[in-house]
Amino acid sequence: METIQQIHVSKMTGKLEGFKAISTNTTSNAFCLKMFNAKKDTICKNCYSHIMLNSYRKNMVACLERNSKLLSESILHTQQLPTIMELYFRFSAHGEIINLNHLTNLFNICDKNELTTFALWTKRKDLVKKIMKLRDKPKNLILIYSNPNKSAIMYDIPEHFDKTFNNVLENENVEEQNCTGQKCKDCLACYKFNDTNVIVEKVKKY
Repeated sequence: METIQQIHVSKMTGKLEGFKAISTNTTSNAFCLKMFNAKKDTICKNCYSHIMLNSYRKNMVACLERNSKLLSESILHTQQLPTIMELYFRFSAHGEIINLNHLTNLFNICDKNELTTFALWTKRKDLVKKIMKLRDKPKNLILIYSNPNKSAIMYDIPEHFDKTFNNVLENENVEEQNCTGQKCKDCLACYKFNDTNVIVEKVKKY
């Protein structure tokens, strides 16, 4: 009997302590590599995930690569989708949406776990646009556009998205900074449908 491969769910630490997440391998993601190696100086040039997975978190690569393949190669059966027991859950603490299969599987995980609120950070407006032509966004999913531009707050929310996530240096846009180092579980601005739809994270350096 063939063993059904299960998606790996990570227990997060640091700023994301108290959260669980489904992530994929940044270091094999064509979009991530393109952005990381591009001439344009975007936030992707300073990708924390790329740096971690190529150095002190190399031990994570195998399970994240397995997730990449599972989520992107086909639409998974319901029994392969995890049952989530958390109130709030993160997609893509590492990695980026790979293709339409990947995004469809994430949407289906939301559908299976109606009592959990999911948040997904992505720069792939193209894939979001494609899937929205095929189906509605799950009501328990918050879609956050991860602004690739440094120190340039995006106030206009892209179509189909709920929020934008932006990075500024600690001395920039000080009054607008609302992500200033606190643990995510103590804030939850990204995980709630509310009036806070422009998230501005303070960083010490790029």
